[in-house]
Amino acid sequence: MTQLWWARRDLRLDDNPALISAQKDGPAAAVFAWTPALHFWSGRRRAHLARALWSLRDDTGGGLAVRRGEPADAVLAAARQADAPVVWAAQEYTPSGVREQEAVAAALGADGRELRMIGSPYAVAPGRVTKGDGTPYRVFTPYRGAWREHGWRSPAAPADADAFARLPADSADADLDQIAAHADAEDPLERTHEFRERRVREDLEEFVDDRIEHYGEERDRPDLDSTSHLSTALAFGLVHPRTVLALTGAVDHSAARAFESEIAWREFHADTLWHEPQARRESLSTVVLEDDWATGAEADAAFIAWRDGRTGFPLVDAGMRQLASTGWMHNRVRMVVASFLVKDLHLPWQRGADHFRRALVDYDHSQNQLNWQWVAGTGRDASPYFRVFNPQTQADKFDPHRRYVERWVPDLDTPAYPGPMVDHKAERERALELNRRAKARAQR
Repeated sequence: MTQLWWARRDLRLDDNPALISAQKDGPAAAVFAWTPALHFWSGRRRAHLARALWSLRDDTGGGLAVRRGEPADAVLAAARQADAPVVWAAQEYTPSGVREQEAVAAALGADGRELRMIGSPYAVAPGRVTKGDGTPYRVFTPYRGAWREHGWRSPAAPADADAFARLPADSADADLDQIAAHADAEDPLERTHEFRERRVREDLEEFVDDRIEHYGEERDRPDLDSTSHLSTALAFGLVHPRTVLALTGAVDHSAARAFESEIAWREFHADTLWHEPQARRESLSTVVLEDDWATGAEADAAFIAWRDGRTGFPLVDAGMRQLASTGWMHNRVRMVVASFLVKDLHLPWQRGADHFRRALVDYDHSQNQLNWQWVAGTGRDASPYFRVFNPQTQADKFDPHRRYVERWVPDLDTPAYPGPMVDHKAERERALELNRRAKARAQR
């Protein structure tokens, strides 16, 4: 009996419980739904998805069908073509992911078929780690301790690459080759993010074997290549966090524990959004009165200068230009540019989060929204609002030889480079005053 695997954020053969379950009784069919929502992605991000799907289809001997349409329509059509009574998929926990799987389950159920969920994009699924009274953690450090204590399963064995039942070609199939080529012109000098599962695993093993020992002391240095570059692979499910943790767990080094803490941070944000889905757009706490955020033409002009890397603050501009050029930005710099938007330009965090959603190749919904809330001081266990990053101090500390800013801001120290668009000291004081006003209003 053929069963169907609905591929989602798990575009891999290794450690994939949903795919393994679909194959347990013999060859399985496989489908990915290329939804209309993907047209809101950047061309670069869509191209990366197409490349990842192309690679997976190649690894399965053409066994992955990529159908255009809403998931409920695409998955139901594939299940009918395969005559599959059961569809297997990894469970999603974001608001949009939950809506998708509910719609797919309803469509399949109305047709006498069943959706079965197993596994998730996380080592510990949202909602699994709670305090003794059953409520969710609001502070990261105790969450991380409980997350470690809860633990996770060992990675599952790889699925059978030869055990796929090919679905017939359909007029709704996405042309992956054309889509994958779309963003090539956007990256004339930068190598594309790795989209092959095998290469992701090789890069991960090289990082753990050779470079992780420097991670703890160098991870905040954008001028050094000391990060794992795993964020894109994790966002698309080319590797599972359990696989990462199985490798880092074998390393007896404090830097490996620091790296694992970043995995826990990612899962803390997924847990937060699961419990408080309104956090996708709403601040979880008020730090500035709604009427005090900058609006109007001047605010829009300030946003454009920030977006285009023309603020006159070299580290901010380097980060925004790196993002525009590659679809990626170093994490330390992400915090600096976010702080600048919210606390120097007094723009709401949602504007920055929306821009990152459009621009980042490694966009992860819960990570993006809750990291922006962390910098803005509005989220769970957030950075205090009075913590305002000084762009120049950050540059002096984390890019001491100016290698990062000089790479991405070639017009630095030339007449073409703009002067600082704001007085950071004055805007810091303005930000703190706006915060005091919000606190005073709350106490009335």
